Amino acid sequence: MAETFVTPQGRRIAYHLTDGTGPAVVFLGGFKSDMQGTKAVYLEEWAKAGGRAFLRFDYSGHGESDEDFTDGCIGEWFEDALAAIGLLAGKVVLVGSSMGGWISLLVARQMPERVAGLVTIAAAPDFTEDSMWAGFSDAQKTELMAGQVALPSDYGEPYIITRRLIEEGRNRLVLRDPLALPFPVRFLQGTADEDVGMSVALRLLDHATGTDMRLTLVDGADHRFSDEPCLKLIAASVEDVLAEVG
Repeated sequence: MAETFVTPQGRRIAYHLTDGTGPAVVFLGGFKSDMQGTKAVYLEEWAKAGGRAFLRFDYSGHGESDEDFTDGCIGEWFEDALAAIGLLAGKVVLVGSSMGGWISLLVARQMPERVAGLVTIAAAPDFTEDSMWAGFSDAQKTELMAGQVALPSDYGEPYIITRRLIEEGRNRLVLRDPLALPFPVRFLQGTADEDVGMSVALRLLDHATGTDMRLTLVDGADHRFSDEPCLKLIAASVEDVLAEVG
């Protein structure tokens, strides 16, 4: 049974917190994903086995948290992440999957003093602008500006993309301005990812600045990045970061 807390903005967020030693590992999920996903649960089991503090949570409009998905935006989900991290003491290691990779970069930019390290999995920084808006046809852009547009999804029902999601996302872009990541960083990316291409991972690696950044490409891995070898690589990457920070 998930516990809940209320953010400073009044949104009720569901979470699971595993007690253990720090730095705590925080999993940030993807767009319309939730904390019951394969990667989040796998990392929780990994954390329990090693006595490591671990937090997984649902953004508002996702999973067990309150609010409607279509009412949300990157900025609100970023606020939810900040509030969730506020449950923890000390530094944290962020593990961001897809959209969670973008949000983890926002967290790192906002509070670098709290971040001990970062692992991203198929990170999708700035996707509302560079993937969605840039990829829309003129007809889709017209439909969106009138309120919303539906996009087909390989993961179930179509995604309803709102004008607010796109416009608010422009306030949260991380690939346009300097992005310092002054801690160990491990970017993970599959070569068969049809949602976030390798070019995004390479752009992020080139754009960010830090003294300990590595990008690992996994041949044939897709966007889910959830088969056994990929899951083991995620855990190993977190362990690598933790070993660097002591």
